[in-house]
Parts: sequence; C-alpha cells; structure tokens
Amino acid sequence: MKASNGRRGFALLWPGLSLVLVVLVVGAALLSRRVALAAPAQPIAFPHRLHANAGVPCLFCHPNAMRSPIAGLPSVQRCMGCHAYVERGNPEVKKIAQYWEEEKPIPWARVILEPDFVYFSHQPHLSAGLNCETCHGDVASMGTYQPVARMDMGWCLDCHLEQPQEDAARLTDCLTCHR
Repeated sequence: MKASNGRRGFALLWPGLSLVLVVLVVGAALLSRRVALAAPAQPIAFPHRLHANAGVPCLFCHPNAMRSPIAGLPSVQRCMGCHAYVERGNPEVKKIAQYWEEEKPIPWARVILEPDFVYFSHQPHLSAGLNCETCHGDVASMGTYQPVARMDMGWCLDCHLEQPQEDAARLTDCLTCHR
C-alpha cells in the first residue's frame, strides 16, 4: 500500500515537474538566442548610422567581401584616410589616431563567427545581387552593429530553399557550405 501511495504522490507532482522542465528548456533556448545575437564589445564605438548617412558604402570599410571569404574589418589606415581630416576632436576618432600613432592595428572583435567546418564567402552572395542588409539587417540605422539573425545552418537553408529550383539543389548540397 505504501508503494501505491508513493507512486500516486509522484504522479501528482509529475505535471508540476513537467511545467518546470518546459519553462527551463524554453528559457535556456531564449537566453542562448539572446547571447547568440549579442555583439561583443569593440575598441572603437563605430557609428554605422553616421557613416551610412554620410554616404560611405559598406564595401568601403569591408573591401574584402568581393574578393575573399571574409568581408574584412576596417584597418587603422583606412579609418585615418578620412579621420586625419574629419572629426579629429571626436573621442572615438582620437582612439583611432592613437592606434595610428602607435602603429598598431585596431583590435576589432569579429561579430559573426562561423564554425571551422563551415565555408562561407560573401562574394557569391554579392554577385547574386544580395545586398548587405539582406543578412545583416538595416545597419544604416544602427549605432554600433548588432546581429539581427542567428546565422546558423537552418537560417541559411531557409534562404537557399527560397531560390529558384534549378539553384536550390546546388545550394542545399552539403558541400556548398561544408568543405
């Protein structure tokens, strides 16, 4: 009889435990998503909005996007090409000038990191007519860049499957992104 009462007590607790488990799993998923979309701190508070409003195109600061797998981060030389003359009194520009004077690169922190087993190149995406905003969001309205999507396999496949059928087969082949 005691065993029966023990099982009944567990059965009464089970719905409550299930609810707690569901809440923990959903909470962990939401928290990990939030972490995945958080940008790392940068050495310079780069105002994308200000540069975009001044007419500076993405490819000016990220010139490698058309010729290599990685878009690249702006060098201190590229920044000083303009800031030797523009906004020289701005505290963030003064930080850039200090890197320039010390002949040190700006230690930018990469925001979008792909695992080593993923091959990604901006070049075919730009050549296909996609613009930077397609994946990175409306960067021109951002102060500092914040990712707008968790760029994981499912996210990429969703886009690849939306392509014309003759391209979708090639774009969903494992070797397209995994080499």
